[in-house]
Amino acid sequence: MSDTPPPHFYGSAGPDPDRPEEHPKAQPQPAHSPYGAAEPPRPHDTRPLPPMYGAGPGAGPAAGPGPHGAPPPREPGRTRRTAPLVAGVLAGSLLLGGLAGLGGAAAHEEWFSDDEAATTRNGAVTAPVIDQGSPEAGSGSVEAVAAQVLPAVVRIDVAGGGEAGSGSGIVLTEDGQILTNEHVVSAATDGGSITVSFADGTRTEAEVLGADPLTDTAVIQAQDVSDRPTATIGQSDNLRVGQSVVAIGSPFGLDATVTSGIVSALDRPVNVRSDQAGNSTTYPAIQTDAAINPGNSGGPLVDLTGSVVGINSSIRSSSSGLGGQAGSIGLGFAIPIDEIMPIVEQMAAGETPTHARMGVSVGDATDGQGPASMGALVSEVVPRSSADVAGLEEGDVITRVDDEMIDGSDDLVATVRTYRPGDEVEVTYVRDGEEQTATLVLDSDQD
Repeated sequence: MSDTPPPHFYGSAGPDPDRPEEHPKAQPQPAHSPYGAAEPPRPHDTRPLPPMYGAGPGAGPAAGPGPHGAPPPREPGRTRRTAPLVAGVLAGSLLLGGLAGLGGAAAHEEWFSDDEAATTRNGAVTAPVIDQGSPEAGSGSVEAVAAQVLPAVVRIDVAGGGEAGSGSGIVLTEDGQILTNEHVVSAATDGGSITVSFADGTRTEAEVLGADPLTDTAVIQAQDVSDRPTATIGQSDNLRVGQSVVAIGSPFGLDATVTSGIVSALDRPVNVRSDQAGNSTTYPAIQTDAAINPGNSGGPLVDLTGSVVGINSSIRSSSSGLGGQAGSIGLGFAIPIDEIMPIVEQMAAGETPTHARMGVSVGDATDGQGPASMGALVSEVVPRSSADVAGLEEGDVITRVDDEMIDGSDDLVATVRTYRPGDEVEVTYVRDGEEQTATLVLDSDQD
């Protein structure tokens, strides 16, 4: 397979629409070693959701006027974070909106002082204006989920290496351990800074406890906090296609944003980048049509029980949007929580993350190499690896791992990543047109 040069990351020079967005530090290398090779560039490919570069720490969304021109209520303890120019424009908008709201209130007193449901003015029938109250959120509603989960979601502002941006995170412990994406905090790895903003307005510095580019996950520690609301971790294996889900985060710097949708597909192999050794960041994603945008990275995807089932991480977009950053077209991808919790626990404990591997390099099968040209073509077998011990050879086409069909090299990498070192799997492969099976015990990439 030919090497694929890494396209521009969000916020950099204009991306090539025919190539996936990559991590800013990714370099063009052969992919999937020792797992497989990357497929050629594809139009409208998957993009990792980066921090909102250019937003800068402390730069927040500009809130517009609320219903009837009045400004929206501010949550207790929260502070408004806006750039000076935006604040100046906003102040004028709020002033104008306030005047419009007062005018409306005066008219209401004049027209409806007799408590009639509807009356006429100059012969015209007017619509009734009522105080409908705030009905309680029903159990399992998006409103109830938002109220439950929002306190455990944070905004993460990162600066370093000449870049500044923001992403999202999930509070895991009361003392401030937070789960996010590795690509959200990568800019701070060489002496940069991380600032965490909690839902109650508390802001504090944070440091990286551990980061794992292969699964695109990281754990950070907020400083000097206690009694923080924590998220509830669910099981992504319980998800079903069509099930309702909610995404929460800080898209384009707009913190505490809630969107909803459904699970569009499961186990979608998503390959977003490769490291210098050719190992790819590939995972069996939860695909959702809930709106996910740059800045949502690291935030939770939750079911209607309010349990975290995934980490919002990447999107597929047809074009580049606001400020050169692409937005949601209803194709968002989250990393399943079940697959990464062992990695998260290792990072939180200060350990080096470990990953399962078979010990093969692979590419996509072509005509004549497998049933309907589907499968992962073995191009190299690592000596003394589990694949070597099980008898796999160069030229074999792997078509299944346990009960999971393997359509190509990305599928194989994503499937193997769902296992842990030491797990036993049955591999189905085709050699010389004959289907065969082999049982092997997966190696660790730290061996």
